[in-house]
Amino acid sequence: MNNNLNLKLKVWRQSNPKAVGAFVDYNVSVSPDASFLEMLDELNNELEKNNQEPVVFESDCREGICGTCGMVINGEPHGPLRKIATCQLHMRNFKDGQTIWVEPFRAKAFPIIKDLAVDRSAFDKIIQAGGYISVNTGSAQDANALPISKDIASDAFDSAACIGCGACVATCKNGSAMLFVSAKVTQFALLPQGQPERQQRAEAMVAKMDELGFGSCSNTYACEAECPKGISVRNIAKLNHEYLSAKCKSTNVEA
Repeated sequence: MNNNLNLKLKVWRQSNPKAVGAFVDYNVSVSPDASFLEMLDELNNELEKNNQEPVVFESDCREGICGTCGMVINGEPHGPLRKIATCQLHMRNFKDGQTIWVEPFRAKAFPIIKDLAVDRSAFDKIIQAGGYISVNTGSAQDANALPISKDIASDAFDSAACIGCGACVATCKNGSAMLFVSAKVTQFALLPQGQPERQQRAEAMVAKMDELGFGSCSNTYACEAECPKGISVRNIAKLNHEYLSAKCKSTNVEA
């Protein structure tokens, strides 16, 4: 007995960054146990059999770790389920006969490369702007040599869980990267190792974020709702504190 789902896809196709894109219709029959990316793989296999160009999309780990698989599915980054990446979404979450709209992350700072693939190197540039951590390297310290309270360690870990997929930017009506930047700033601001460049890091990363064309925070909390790792907007409050503190101190020094 064939239990496959028969679905209609409307996939965004765009041949290059300057081309005019459009949604193209495809019909697929797929197992409900297949992941969303496996469904796209099957679609591409059929397209190649018919000498048609496959749909370009990004993926790597396919385990919800790397974040490269980001795309907008029926208007939601990573699809309808909360706290998962696109690669963890399975077709059993859709209904037989359903129409599924698939498009790339859309933001000024994430220009489309081709089809569903976008250039997210702006995130890398923000990380680079944050600089390095000037701690001594060498063998691992004893577990009790650098005591950090459980609460602080947990908060830092929660912030560090950000995989930089860009869903927060894609869902924000202003295309803001505040959740991403705040998570990266907070994870180091909480720990002893991040203290030497703490002020400089906050200023530099915010400045680079603005330079690259990301919008301001819209305060709708959509970023937290769509984040596959559930990064809290409390990080944004922490970033604001870090940035204002850095500005005040640099102003006092200059004065």
